[in-house]
Amino acid sequence: MDQLLIALDVESAAKALALADALRGIAGGFKIGSRLFTAEGPSIARALVDKGDRVFLDLKFHDIPNTVAQAVAAATWFGVWMLNVHASGGKTMMEAARDAAREAATRDGLQRPLVIAVTVLTSMNAQALAETGSIAAGHESGHESAPASSVLDRVIRLARLAEASGLDGVVASPQETAALRSTCGATFSIVTPGIRGGGAQSGGKDDQERTMSAREAIAAGASYIVVGRPIIAAPDPRAAAEALIRNGQHLTWR
Repeated sequence: MDQLLIALDVESAAKALALADALRGIAGGFKIGSRLFTAEGPSIARALVDKGDRVFLDLKFHDIPNTVAQAVAAATWFGVWMLNVHASGGKTMMEAARDAAREAATRDGLQRPLVIAVTVLTSMNAQALAETGSIAAGHESGHESAPASSVLDRVIRLARLAEASGLDGVVASPQETAALRSTCGATFSIVTPGIRGGGAQSGGKDDQERTMSAREAIAAGASYIVVGRPIIAAPDPRAAAEALIRNGQHLTWR
């Protein structure tokens, strides 16, 4: 169960705290993203930390190194367990984030948060990457396998850069997890959003493009899976989480 992180992608602290209360003990932690953090600020993270919850601050910092370092230090001070930056910000930026987390934690006697890097958002496919110039547009014609391999190549390239920068892991879609595990080894953390199906109720992929079930993602080597709408939008969120876990019960839920 520790591998299951619930995305509290809701509009208010009251709703987020109610969901956390309902899911505590079955979830390994809670993700706070841009929507909730913008609405409520650091206080919602502190409230969950004060309850003993592991908080994954999913703000995907991407700025000049000094600005990212200051943001990471601030997040470390209010006790988050894990936070992320964009790998496309480059090695210097990621190293600044790594150093800021370590220095802030050491200075104030705190636990250093895991610092991980976003590779390619799960909402993006090969066409979207080609539109931004991240992969060659020529891959968009011809065989079906060419675009997929281009996405995978970019994910692996960014993951290797994150590893070289001293980060703890990456965020990537479950479809790239097996290749990342093979490339980056057993101790590198792989956090996989884009979980659909697998026992949790869902109306489909929503805006996700590269998805898998929880069972498939864990089997591929994910360290943690992040699940939002299939659980929090269900009539009974705890029952939906329990169903997802039952579907993967033959796996090792740390």
